[in-house]
Amino acid sequence: MSTIRERLEESQVPIYFVAVVVAALAAFLVQGTAALEVAINPALAFMLFVTFLQVPLAELGKAFSRFKFLGVLLLTNFVIIPCIVGVLVQFLPGDPMLRLGVLLVLLAPCIDYVVTFSHLGRADSRLLLAATPILLIVQMIALPIYLGFLLGKDAASLVQAEPFLHAFVWLIASPLALAITVQCWAKTNRFGEKISAVLGFLPVPATSLVLFVVVASVLPQLGSATGAALTVFPVYAVFAVLAPFAGWLAGRMFGLSPTEGRAIAFSASTRNSLVVLPLALAVPGAVPVLPTVIVTQTLVELLSQLVYVRVMPLLGRSLEASKSEQNRQRQEDRELGTSLPRKRQPRS
Repeated sequence: MSTIRERLEESQVPIYFVAVVVAALAAFLVQGTAALEVAINPALAFMLFVTFLQVPLAELGKAFSRFKFLGVLLLTNFVIIPCIVGVLVQFLPGDPMLRLGVLLVLLAPCIDYVVTFSHLGRADSRLLLAATPILLIVQMIALPIYLGFLLGKDAASLVQAEPFLHAFVWLIASPLALAITVQCWAKTNRFGEKISAVLGFLPVPATSLVLFVVVASVLPQLGSATGAALTVFPVYAVFAVLAPFAGWLAGRMFGLSPTEGRAIAFSASTRNSLVVLPLALAVPGAVPVLPTVIVTQTLVELLSQLVYVRVMPLLGRSLEASKSEQNRQRQEDRELGTSLPRKRQPRS
């Protein structure tokens, strides 16, 4: 059973691309796929539920106890990354709708498949998983503030509080509460334990379902928004290069371990495009520009992950080797010390 889960996680990038391709074919060959838009929020809620279900309650407490890691994680995602995004967005045309889409997606750190990608990239994925509820709550609070600051007067007419409150209740609070309930049930009931184990196989299929629903519902509505995708592509490409190194440097600056530093790098570079899409669709006149801008970032990010999972393990490898050598030397010294005969003390 665990082998199946591991294979799903290791093959998630190809699985996601297959979901996108199948959704694109369905959008062009089948009439009425735009109606799938109503299924985006339920699919997202289910995806987040099975994601939160992987967060052991003890690990959630562990995230709060690791103050340095959590502090660097929040500093990176809500101070350093917004500074980078604030600079990059200046290279875009002045169209507020275009800028809103880029800001929405790049200011929101990922809380779902980043955990598996970080595991494949030899990062501290369990610590990052435990921090996912914190990241999601903070970004829902911070997003309106950042949008108001970076968009100025245009934000008032485009961004409203109601979609954020709706997203918090149905995409954060409800899935998290349900996941905690199932975890408690699994601890006291064997049947609940089996249900929890079966649900543990579903994060990758659930994310694939969300990708399918999003792409199949959005593509028929794109119309003439291809130009918007081409405009934002260079910004996403530059972000994909700068963000992971900014996260890694932040981790090194504060003395985190290599595995913790890689986790920060993965979090900095992976964005919450699927979760912010309902917020974008709630903006008046969002279609076709905002969905196009957000889905474009998702595709760039999936391609980038293929590079990250191979490059990230190289970060800090020399440091790990050095620590391993130091530990080996200490062990040899201890063994040598115990094997030497004790020097006899002269009698007084």
